[in-house]
Amino acid sequence: MPDLNDAFPTFLKQRARFETFEGVPTLLAHPDWVTPVPLMVWLHGRTATKELDPGRYLRLIRAGVGVLAIDLPGHGQRSGAAKHANAHSLDVLQQASGEIDDVLGGLRSSDHAATFDLGRVGIGGMSLGGMTTLHRLCSPHGFACAVIEGATGWLGGQYYPARYELPPAKGALYPHDPTRVSELDPMEHLETFRPIPLLVMHSEADEMVPWVGMRRFLDELSARYRHRGAEPGLIRAKTWATTGAPHEHLGFGRAAAESKTTLTEFVAGCLDAHQVPDPPHT
Repeated sequence: MPDLNDAFPTFLKQRARFETFEGVPTLLAHPDWVTPVPLMVWLHGRTATKELDPGRYLRLIRAGVGVLAIDLPGHGQRSGAAKHANAHSLDVLQQASGEIDDVLGGLRSSDHAATFDLGRVGIGGMSLGGMTTLHRLCSPHGFACAVIEGATGWLGGQYYPARYELPPAKGALYPHDPTRVSELDPMEHLETFRPIPLLVMHSEADEMVPWVGMRRFLDELSARYRHRGAEPGLIRAKTWATTGAPHEHLGFGRAAAESKTTLTEFVAGCLDAHQVPDPPHT
């Protein structure tokens, strides 16, 4: 069991618990474990863990939003061989996407269910977690909003950039089977993407997941929203020319605080969250 070590602010440490639902380790956080609050499901990126970036969770629970952070397959507390290499990216994406509903079902049947309003649930993720989120949103779901950080919804453009005259991602890309890429690619399944409020945050200088591919995905998604009679304004993109983060991908560097505030305000607004007062001291 991981420790909620000094990297976790005291306020969050006192309100976070480790729970396993349907065999999937999670970090569950709640403002007071009494008041029913909406929930944000969060998926971390490749090579990371659910404990990464507790500042995001701290801001959400202070705003009255519970957090359910999930360890991706082969990461964190997940048993079995590590799946950190790019060669496993599609395996992780596919498995994690299929587990999200099981995890929520486990929470729904747990002793904690009464403290969350599971009719108000958002979802989001960074990097591979964001790609997993977009894949999940191409199937029927009940999520009220989504947040994507440093990810893409166009797997074809990410893994085969030369075909589309796109800049390559930094490092050698694993030659994933093109048929499988197509099967899992949100860009190729936009007809089933239900319009919901979507916040996308990205560094325009991202070396690992180039912004140009995600921008083209958002253009296509906006057209799909219009086709379905939804307001294109439901999609909000927040970008920075540079952030100073490693490879302009690992966090948002000097824009980190701004990105967390933007995420919190967006999610709290979409889920109609309200700050939960601290319990009186006795």
